[in-house]
Amino acid sequence: MAAPYEHFADRLRKALDRNGFEQGRGRTSALANRYAVSRETARKWLTGLALPELPRIIELARDFDVSLEWLATGRGPIPVGVGETSAVYRRLSDSEIRLLEAFRKLPESRRQSLLKFLS
Repeated sequence: MAAPYEHFADRLRKALDRNGFEQGRGRTSALANRYAVSRETARKWLTGLALPELPRIIELARDFDVSLEWLATGRGPIPVGVGETSAVYRRLSDSEIRLLEAFRKLPESRRQSLLKFLS
């Protein structure tokens, strides 16, 4: 019996491959670290046992320059085209990605305080 979201997992893996995302055994850990989810969650996405929530699918599509419609449903064209935001995101180092993930977890008031401090 196929995994319930096998087609989504295939599209996610294809998007990761197109963008040079780490392959092999470390892919699950790299995906989990980049999106601040557990390894188990990332594994389920990659094997089709679970589907990310819509805001996360939107983020994945943006980060990997693929159409949201294609990633979510398999319809429409794959690429959106390389935009400035996504091209910059791909150039981030591992420590910059971890910093961004930590920043995203902060409440809005703390984000604003941190931005003010850094300015």
